[in-house]
Amino acid sequence: MTPPRRIGLDTSATYAQILDAAEQVIRDEGYAAASSRRIAARAGLKPSLIHYYFPTTDDVFLAVFQRGAAQSDALIEAALASDDPMRALWRFFSDPSRNTLAQEFVALANHRKAIGTQIVAHSEAMRARQAAMIEKLIGKSLEVELGATPAGFSVILAGIGRALVTEGGLGITAGHDNARACIEALLQRLLPPGS
Repeated sequence: MTPPRRIGLDTSATYAQILDAAEQVIRDEGYAAASSRRIAARAGLKPSLIHYYFPTTDDVFLAVFQRGAAQSDALIEAALASDDPMRALWRFFSDPSRNTLAQEFVALANHRKAIGTQIVAHSEAMRARQAAMIEKLIGKSLEVELGATPAGFSVILAGIGRALVTEGGLGITAGHDNARACIEALLQRLLPPGS
């Protein structure tokens, strides 16, 4: 019987270096460019070392996604624990720093179903946490004012935030200031006085 293939530890500096390089290639050139050779070149490593830590390119993609998801979770938890959680959540949704990578993973999910399954599971769990917080903060006024559920309102905020970031990245700004002002006015109307 052949012994199992040895794989590098996910706690090593080299592992983190590979993930950093892979993330940069995905951000700068798109997921399709993220071959083991390209990642190795960006990291200053030999391609064989990439395969020592990650048997397949999908393993690299999944590790980059999981690390990014953990970072996003931490940012959302910080937003939810802040003094102004609804506005902090809105700032998270409209922050351009994570958008490019997120778009690449959406495209990747369309072509690699196993990774898509992970992305869906993580997104559904994140949406449930957001909806619970929105329910707690805004409650019934959402349904009365907008006919929206907490989960639906989370989609509205996330969708508008992503659209602003995506368009802004292309240089499209028409209507953006007004859209931001509309969200702020809506939050002002929905949140309890003093929020």
